[in-house]
Amino acid sequence: MSSPSEVDAAVATCRACPRLVAWREEAARVKRRAFRDWEYWARPVPGFGPSDAPLAIVGLAPAAHGGNRTGRIFTGDPSGDALYAALYDLGLASRPTATHRDDGLELYGVRITVPVHCAPPDNRPTTGERDTCRPWLARELELLRPTLRAVVALGAFAWQALLPVLAEAGWRLPRPRPVFGHGAEVLLAHPGGGLPLHLVGGYHPSQRNMSTRTLTPAMLRDVLRRSAALAGLPAHHGRPRR
Repeated sequence: MSSPSEVDAAVATCRACPRLVAWREEAARVKRRAFRDWEYWARPVPGFGPSDAPLAIVGLAPAAHGGNRTGRIFTGDPSGDALYAALYDLGLASRPTATHRDDGLELYGVRITVPVHCAPPDNRPTTGERDTCRPWLARELELLRPTLRAVVALGAFAWQALLPVLAEAGWRLPRPRPVFGHGAEVLLAHPGGGLPLHLVGGYHPSQRNMSTRTLTPAMLRDVLRRSAALAGLPAHHGRPRR
């Protein structure tokens, strides 16, 4: 696999985790009433965005009736509604909404991916499932490495999944290993002569985090704006949302 698009195509055929395969396909059979007319994607959901992105955003996993339905990560669920609205406000997406994989949405300088590409029951993949899926994330980030300048980990799960992948790719992790937090920033040197990488933490825009205001739209925009600046992207202030 010599390009992210080839990784994306290969990811979509994976059946390595029996529990996740059963769950994603069961969700597609049962469906939610609101989506009974949909033909669910019901496969692993690949990354989304340009193959030369200087900024990567890493989430958790597709939602059973979100990405598992629409075929695009962070699309068709409240988390995606919050994320794409923030990216649009910053000039990093062509539109503020994402409805399905063929809706024409484009990202500018940003690629979104996940450590686990199948929808897990209760949004909780096991550590074994995370580790089984790790080579996909590792290869994707390896292919992005020539242009990659910053990575945002949305949530502690993404942060913990990223650390070994970044270390294996050659970036040097500080000791003790950096701790996740909203707004946490770590600069990772690349002793092999590659450019350093900025790792930024941010709370996941889950429905619970947003409804309890653990994460607000302004907080999400601030983390993404800071990450875009570290990646050299010209994010602007856009239209404020409460």
